[in-house]
Amino acid sequence: MQNVTVRRSASGDESALARLAALDSASPPRGPALIAEADSRMLAALPPGAGRPIADPFEPTAELVALLELRRTQIESADTAGRPSRLRSLLRGLPSHARA
Repeated sequence: MQNVTVRRSASGDESALARLAALDSASPPRGPALIAEADSRMLAALPPGAGRPIADPFEPTAELVALLELRRTQIESADTAGRPSRLRSLLRGLPSHARA
């Protein structure tokens, strides 16, 4: 594998995801997924949340799956960091002298 790309799935990826899932004896992900391509071939995919990865069993994909899991964690952390916590939201409603 020379060139690896990690990206979000697009509507045109459905047939390739179905093929990949069939190779892995799995169901294709419903909705969006992260995809790992190597040399322009889809070799692994990972749905957001707690979904299980699917990968081409005839290729060495363990490192690609680990890369997808790392990227999923980064995306989830960024999404969480951008949202104010419940405590911060509650504190904003208090007068400044009550926040200390």
